[in-house]
Amino acid sequence: MLGDLTERDRAILALEAAWPRHGSAKEEVIRAQLGMSAARYYQLLGRLIESDAAVEYDPMLVRRLRRIRDSRAYRRSARTPGFVG
Repeated sequence: MLGDLTERDRAILALEAAWPRHGSAKEEVIRAQLGMSAARYYQLLGRLIESDAAVEYDPMLVRRLRRIRDSRAYRRSARTPGFVG
């Protein structure tokens, strides 16, 4: 449900949705706008995109972020010796 998203959750999703429009380094924007480290941001984002509330809030964004994550994971595993995919 939308009520399950905190203000911080919505801010994280908004930053991801708006990122192509930012000109500065993403880590600087994360710290300035959200007051957290990039590592913490990505940890929270990873959990957030798994939530039904996030899908309900912005389905296209969350599905795009999941595709990007899954593609990166596949490429990493494909470089692992012994991987059969």
